[in-house]
Amino acid sequence: MKKLIASVLTGVIAAGLISTTAFANETITVAASAAPHAEILEQAAPLLAEMGYDLEVTVFNDYVQPNEVVEAGDFDANYFQHIPYLDSYNEEKGTHLVNAGGIHYEPFGIYPGQKTSLDDIADGDSIAVPNDTTNEARALLLLQDNGLLTLEEGAGLTATINQIVDNPKNLEIVELEAAQIPHNIQDVAYAVMNGNYALEAGFSVGKDALAYESVDSEAAKTYVNVIAVKEGNEENEGIKALVEVLKSEEIQKFINETYDGAVIPFVESEEAPAEEAAAEEAPAADGAAADASALPAAPEFEPNKDYAQYTTVEYTIEDLGEDMICTVSADADLKKFDIQCNFFGDDQDWAGEYDAAAKTVTTTSDKTGFMEGDAPKIIEKALEQNIWVPVA
Repeated sequence: MKKLIASVLTGVIAAGLISTTAFANETITVAASAAPHAEILEQAAPLLAEMGYDLEVTVFNDYVQPNEVVEAGDFDANYFQHIPYLDSYNEEKGTHLVNAGGIHYEPFGIYPGQKTSLDDIADGDSIAVPNDTTNEARALLLLQDNGLLTLEEGAGLTATINQIVDNPKNLEIVELEAAQIPHNIQDVAYAVMNGNYALEAGFSVGKDALAYESVDSEAAKTYVNVIAVKEGNEENEGIKALVEVLKSEEIQKFINETYDGAVIPFVESEEAPAEEAAAEEAPAADGAAADASALPAAPEFEPNKDYAQYTTVEYTIEDLGEDMICTVSADADLKKFDIQCNFFGDDQDWAGEYDAAAKTVTTTSDKTGFMEGDAPKIIEKALEQNIWVPVA
């Protein structure tokens, strides 16, 4: 992620007007950090213009003034902080700022060090984690979510290595300053980092993370970056419009395409999440074909019996002009997939997980060395054709 700029800049983005008593000059004024917040707001401006609002964004280089100006009533909202920081600021300063809507989170991920797949994890492997309280807890929770260790019951976002109660692989947890992890990544088997440090280490967050915090994880819900307003303004029509636009499909698409997985749109569980909506459009297990005769092509490989259902996909590698028939095995929720394709007579196997909300694929095993780029397209085609056969 980019560093904040050294001075305060103001950018006014022209748009239409709407009559309201809540906003001076019939505009919505927002204090924001430079990246990604102001960049996201810039994309929101034309959408707000269509709704009749001006959007005025001011970029600050610190984490104090944006709250001060909202508390003072000089700005309508700010967009730069997560909920723990907001709560801490209110407690320390006696301010009255509230969360008007969660917009995005910046996920922690497990990244390759000396090893490139979690399938290769072995007894005694080392994993680097940040050594500060908040980030170490997020790292440990992510390791727990992926079955690598177990924390004592009740250990949450203050968890430490002293609360590990089960470590079946005898993993060595190496505590390092967060900023030092990218420089020491080749000294450990794996490393847990947030997106900006992963980018610094030369990783593509969307492609290289072996696993990352899901949108419904405790950390994502806690550390979601929010639109903050002074208490009593959260139901103002202008603020509601701002939050609505920032949570729109257009802005979610911009975030997913721009930040390489380092920033992920946040969707509250009580809403209809993009992931669930995609799943509704995708094939469900109860809609599976009665038998293999309904498949578009006869399978060249037996489905993976560790999965619930399978289909076949006719696929062409565009660069080579090579046609293949792939057997795609999937779990019941259509989130985990195994792909086997015949490439020049060889069985090429790839396995990974598909995030329908972000439309990203995480590779867990690639024996081909090249299919990672084709896997998302094969999965999307399998979901689109919507024909699934139960694995016997």
